[in-house]
Amino acid sequence: MSTIRANVFFRIIIPTLVSLLTVLTLHAERQRERTEWLLYRSYNANSNKLPRVLLIGDSICNGYHTRVMKKLAGTAYVTCYATSKCVSDKTYLREMDFVLGENDYAVIHFNNGLHSLSSNRKEWEAGLRAALDLLKAKGKGAKIIWATSTPLKKAEPTAKAKELNIIAAKVIKEYNLPTNDLFTSMDKLDRNKYWSDLFHFKGKARDMQAQQIADCILVALDKKVASKKEAKAAIKASVSETGPDGKIAVDIQ
Repeated sequence: MSTIRANVFFRIIIPTLVSLLTVLTLHAERQRERTEWLLYRSYNANSNKLPRVLLIGDSICNGYHTRVMKKLAGTAYVTCYATSKCVSDKTYLREMDFVLGENDYAVIHFNNGLHSLSSNRKEWEAGLRAALDLLKAKGKGAKIIWATSTPLKKAEPTAKAKELNIIAAKVIKEYNLPTNDLFTSMDKLDRNKYWSDLFHFKGKARDMQAQQIADCILVALDKKVASKKEAKAAIKASVSETGPDGKIAVDIQ
């Protein structure tokens, strides 16, 4: 075995396998939600002219991903992987592995937490470490940005989200990764004005999230916003007539 292969094997492959085995051992009996779901969309999938960004999260990510896509249009392509599964679900890494294998990503913006509010904290931390190990092992050098979980409309579940963010902060520091603090940005907002229900946000708050995320990604890419002409062309090129329920088209405006 060559020196390079040996380094990869012992520094990346072995730790990833250990993390995976730990997660499978700890989380084999995790209780599933009443309905589990998965959303995967890869815009401009037939082109590699621009760097590609991967957004990983849950329904909050699903809520802002088209807005991020528009803000980065002409500068980077966007893939969204949003799921109801938390990192402590035994098949979460399987899903993530599939998504990572679909494209080469320049930046990965990663969050997980709101579907884990009642999860065992030790199990969740182990799952987070395993997910980060997989992102590093299969991300092909992508820059990883951790995003804190957003606050909720009520105080009690918000406190639980904050607990997970505190645990994550310790782990993210160990991995020496940057953090996009969506929690703090959203927590100061008026709950009645900006929340649509316990978990989710109205349009203005989603716009704020998308702008904050796009700004972080542009810094990571060391790029500027594209011209309006370039952005419109990229959005137009992403239109598909054969979506799961008809035409897929992001509003250019």
